[in-house]
Amino acid sequence: MKTIQEIKEMLSRSEGQEALDAANEIVENKTVSRETLANAYYLRGNAYRQQGNVRMALNSYLESMDIDPDGPAAEAYRHLQELLDFYNKDYYNP
Repeated sequence: MKTIQEIKEMLSRSEGQEALDAANEIVENKTVSRETLANAYYLRGNAYRQQGNVRMALNSYLESMDIDPDGPAAEAYRHLQELLDFYNKDYYNP
């Protein structure tokens, strides 16, 4: 099983699918700490976001926030939600 740091390194190299597989392995492991589990969900969200799967990224961030409401997933969720909520009236009124 990969470590959280190894998954972060995979994401920095844009190895989204490998990072996703490694994060899923941690999530499915019932013996990891709550902190590790929250980090794995957060990194899984980052991997999904890197792949363009916004819905699954948001869901993963929410899972992480359920475990650690003050963790990095809360900010990532908020930023991604702001991007989705962006509205520019000039685009719709030529």
